[in-house]
Amino acid sequence: MTQGNGTEVTDFYLLGFGVQCEFQCVLFIVFLAIYVTSMVGNTGMILLINTDSRLQTPMYFFLQNLAFVDICCTFAVTPKMLQNFIVEDRSISFGGCVVQLLVYATFATSDCYVLAAMAVDRYVAICKPLCYPIIMSRKICIQMVAGSYLMGSLNSSVYTGFTFSLSYCKLNSINHFSCDVVPIINLSCSDIDTNIRLLVVFVRFNLMFTVLIVIFSYTYIMATIIKMSSTAGKKKTFSTCASHLTAVTIFYGTLAYMYLQPHSDNSEENMKVASVFYGIVIPMLNPLIYSLRNKEVKEGFKAMGRKFFKLTPNP
Repeated sequence: MTQGNGTEVTDFYLLGFGVQCEFQCVLFIVFLAIYVTSMVGNTGMILLINTDSRLQTPMYFFLQNLAFVDICCTFAVTPKMLQNFIVEDRSISFGGCVVQLLVYATFATSDCYVLAAMAVDRYVAICKPLCYPIIMSRKICIQMVAGSYLMGSLNSSVYTGFTFSLSYCKLNSINHFSCDVVPIINLSCSDIDTNIRLLVVFVRFNLMFTVLIVIFSYTYIMATIIKMSSTAGKKKTFSTCASHLTAVTIFYGTLAYMYLQPHSDNSEENMKVASVFYGIVIPMLNPLIYSLRNKEVKEGFKAMGRKFFKLTPNP
């Protein structure tokens, strides 16, 4: 990636949240706790699914990849944000900004497609149970996940390529805590109309395509549950997708707030808050949601904990 024609900027300055100095340490502690919880929770989820034979199913294969995507999303932005709370130099190099945006956009987009794949998995499991082993074979699951990463890579490459092909003359203060597309292109001295249209088209396509998959999947799931005669069967069937439905609602609700709200004078500050929730808080919540609402995951964590303490020698 080379700098755009006429670009004079060699680095950017991240303004962050613009809070007073006395609150910097408080925010550092809060976000450090969220970051550690997120990394431990998602890493633990991956290790659990890899080691527990009861969790070797398509649903947990997708959940494992969701945990990996969440780790990559939060790792792309949180360490730099934490550093900026405790150091005066909040600069990031031009190349560093390119890499951060590329990595974050890749896994943020992949997140949408992994959640959509999980919705399809629940649809097949509940609405077509006899065909489930055939339709959701190991090969198909791998292809769906690979497609998610491919779409993430393609979209992020387009975002990043068009963003940094613009010229940046003098302004270099990004009104955000990370290198995000909109705050960056607002600094450009080039015509950004094409970039704005491109961003709107790609974001809407990714959101609408994946949201429609989730909506259609759960429409058929709910219709199948309603037709069940047994109340216990309805409750058990719904509980198998309750965790995913909770995660999807939080995830897409945040995205809708970020991209569908009308423009206002404080929209940049609102976007920062929404970005924190979407890119930092949700990756922490996902392992909690799936562990608290999923009996198999809870039992797996308990078994892993007992095994750990059994292997730990007494002092």
